[in-house]
Amino acid sequence: MSDIAIFKEMIKRTATVSLESYHNKHKVTLEEPAPANYSVTIYGMPDDDQVVVIKADAFKAPKDIFADSKRECKRADFVIVTEINGKQVIICIEMKGGRGGAEIEIIQQLKGAKCFVAYCREIGQSFWNHQNFLKDSVYRFVSIRNISISKRPTRPPGRTEIHNHPERMLKITSPRGLQFKRLVGDL
Repeated sequence: MSDIAIFKEMIKRTATVSLESYHNKHKVTLEEPAPANYSVTIYGMPDDDQVVVIKADAFKAPKDIFADSKRECKRADFVIVTEINGKQVIICIEMKGGRGGAEIEIIQQLKGAKCFVAYCREIGQSFWNHQNFLKDSVYRFVSIRNISISKRPTRPPGRTEIHNHPERMLKITSPRGLQFKRLVGDL
């Protein structure tokens, strides 16, 4: 059983986002409900059996257990898990409608999403008896801001740094025509 198939069995459908067909390809629309009430569409998504999109903040923050003194209860909005050329790629995405959120807060949310995936990895290894579940995964961290303003390009000139740590997140502003391969970057 593939890691994606395990994730689709593990995570409730109400905590995932379905792909949509778009010109013989796929897209996904990531939506933040009211009061935020904004969305981002990502084009060029992999086939449905190669990807799962999870609403990482769909469950209540575990503040009944953790003190939250280091903001360890925070999570990013979405996690996309996919397989590209035999590699597991995990993309943690935090969205802000305006300029919103201090960078340290976004970093904490991205770290929380990585911890959520680590918990899922342990569940897959223990309950699905799949010892290589998410082993050697590659992470990408993305911050998307100014979602409602679409007058600037989404690609900053000259970006070469890989966004494989929350502190080195890919920062996208005014996303319009956002392509999935942009979120993955170089593997």
